[in-house]
Amino acid sequence: MKELTVTVSSPEETNELGCRLGSLAEKDMVFLLDGDLGAGKTALTQGIAKGLGITRNVTSPTFTILKIYKGRLTLYHIDAYRLEDVHQDLGFEEFLDDGGLTVIEWSQFVPELIPEEHLNVRIDLGNDEERTFTFHAHGKQYEKLLEDLK
Repeated sequence: MKELTVTVSSPEETNELGCRLGSLAEKDMVFLLDGDLGAGKTALTQGIAKGLGITRNVTSPTFTILKIYKGRLTLYHIDAYRLEDVHQDLGFEEFLDDGGLTVIEWSQFVPELIPEEHLNVRIDLGNDEERTFTFHAHGKQYEKLLEDLK
């Protein structure tokens, strides 16, 4: 497992980091975003969308759970926060290998969705607007992505 840590000091830098991630994303990739409320999961996803060429406004799917955006790759944006203790098949598995990019916020609430190969992104709050992103690559394509992200 390869690891990369990046610290940013503003929302603009978070967006820029996400844009770089989105531009490097390949079909059927899965990014797991974990961190406290307000850590920057949706802000990073907005940058990822920009890197995929998505021009629509990307917002948190907290209440709808899933939002789909069309770009270079289709972005499946899942917010699993409200799925804790939900034990039913919601059909999200079909998106994981549909040729798009799946971004899952609060992935700890949907462990059954997490494929063996994925990118885990832990976001930690720092002082003021500082955020530390720790990327853990699970699989060769994700290791390559982290090499290219450096």
